Amino acid sequence: MREKILVIDDDKVILDLTALVLRSKDFQVFLADSARQGYTIIEQQQPAVVLLDYMMPEVDGMAALREIRHRFPETYVIMFTGKGSEEIAVALMKAGAADYIPKPFSNTNLVERIENVLRLRGIELRNIELLEERERLRSEIESWNRELEQRVEQKSAELESAHAEILQSEKLAAMGHLSAGLAHEIRNPLASISGSVQLLLENVPAQGEEQRLMRIVVNEADRLNGLLSDFLTFARPRPPQKTDFDLPQLLQEFIDLLHQDQRFSAIQVDTDWPSACRLNADLEQLKQSLWDLAINAAEAMQGQGTLLFQVVVDDTISIIVEDSGPGISADVKARIFEPFFSTKEQGTGLGLASVYVAMEAHNGQLTVTDGSQGGACFQLSFPHREGDE
Repeated sequence: MREKILVIDDDKVILDLTALVLRSKDFQVFLADSARQGYTIIEQQQPAVVLLDYMMPEVDGMAALREIRHRFPETYVIMFTGKGSEEIAVALMKAGAADYIPKPFSNTNLVERIENVLRLRGIELRNIELLEERERLRSEIESWNRELEQRVEQKSAELESAHAEILQSEKLAAMGHLSAGLAHEIRNPLASISGSVQLLLENVPAQGEEQRLMRIVVNEADRLNGLLSDFLTFARPRPPQKTDFDLPQLLQEFIDLLHQDQRFSAIQVDTDWPSACRLNADLEQLKQSLWDLAINAAEAMQGQGTLLFQVVVDDTISIIVEDSGPGISADVKARIFEPFFSTKEQGTGLGLASVYVAMEAHNGQLTVTDGSQGGACFQLSFPHREGDE
């Protein structure tokens, strides 16, 4: 069977004649004697073409034409009209008719007109499909382009981050070697100075000005010696001696120690971590790293504020240390892990650099971001190890 054709006409003779002609050409024919009955058949059968009489009772042909074109745009309408005026023909075409056939009509002309409209309908529907396909492809291409741009941005950011880490590692290595050389060259004469002054102290009055000045020299020499020890620790870090331990228990013990330090007496320490979490790391290096971060936070808050210790377990095991201090500017963030870089008058600039080196030795990562409390947020991210929870 060929396409479905609906004939709407209140004249039964026209309905029967048209049905006979069209069925002889293998069309599937449906008949309706009113526009409303025709709407129902269109909804159910979705015919390709409707043959619609212009002069209809209740709902006239022009109104029915507009309704069909509005509700069923893929159904094309050919109008029957006994009024063959040019004005009516123009009005019908403007209202959406695909063609019009004056009454009376020949059977051959009727079939030819329907065939022409079917060809036109096929072309126009195909054009709509092609336009929709073009729009779909254009949308897909735009989506692919956006995805590609996002991937390029992501990979560029990863490359920049990797490049920055390489530069930082190279810088740390170079500064480490420099520190080791300087420490070696300075330590020996410093030891001689300290030893000589201590010998002189034995031969000066205990309460005299000379005694006071010499003790200043000894104390400063000891302080410099401590700085040199820090330099050597940074320059020649020992490999991590990793052990499995309960991270929340370690952190609680560490916080108990903080509460005993006068510098944290006016600082509120908050905690947020899971009840159980095991970490494989060097205990001493982790404690020292946490101490360096806690001291930096206390100094940034000038001894007052809130300090948060948090553990987040996802792709990594992360220890977060966040303070409520003034935060860190972007230019300082860019250099904060450089050795000997410090914003403090008495700072050596080795604390955070040493933490950075320790995290690298653990195949982990140290990052700094803006905290939720307006201060700084340092994150120590350790890789998972089989057996970690």
